[in-house]
Amino acid sequence: MALPYKTRRKLSLLILLIALPLYIVVAVNLTDWLRARFEIGFLTELAVFVVLGIIWIVPLKPVFLGVGQADPDAGEER
Repeated sequence: MALPYKTRRKLSLLILLIALPLYIVVAVNLTDWLRARFEIGFLTELAVFVVLGIIWIVPLKPVFLGVGQADPDAGEER
């Protein structure tokens, strides 16, 4: 079942304002922990940041899909 446009729009705003900053804090703490525990190098740390920076969108793509466009549920009235 697809989410209605207005629900996706509100959910995407909630994700961008609350969940994403929390995810960034977790990602930074994870890389700090990896650096302290395993003494990883710069390129490994960069690779971890790139993977974590891309992977968050995979489960959330359906929420953000089409949010920036006109409301398809509104019909022809403008």
